[in-house]
Order: sequence, then structure tokens, then C-alpha cells
Amino acid sequence: MPKPYPKEFCDDVVAVARKGEALLKQIAKDFGISEGCLSNWMKKADIEDGARPGPTIAESAELRGAKKR
Repeated sequence: MPKPYPKEFCDDVVAVARKGEALLKQIAKDFGISEGCLSNWMKKADIEDGARPGPTIAESAELRGAKKR
């Protein structure tokens, strides 16, 4: 199972990546995460911000709750 990172850490890394001042590969290396992990965080952030289609975290949680019933 992947190592959980605090939400604040993820948000900070995504903010740095969105500035576009460095390659994603270098940003991931600087923060000690994989490039794939950073890419996934960026995709999730885009969905949360409405820039990319897909279910938000709240919608996903709601669906999981409905499936358990």
C-alpha cells in the first residue's frame, strides 16, 4: 500500500508543479516522491478544481457509502 502523505504536503507539491518553473521529474525528486505519484496528485487536483472531468473526492466517498448499504 502506498505511503500516505499529509494533504497539505500534496497540495504544496502540486502548487509548485503548477508554477511550471521546473520539470515534474525534478520536482518529484526534490520532494522525495515518484514522478507517477506527482502526476496522480496533479490529475486529482485538476478534478477537484473542475479543470478535468471526473468524480471529486466527496462524490467518490458518497458512492462508496451508497455501495456499502
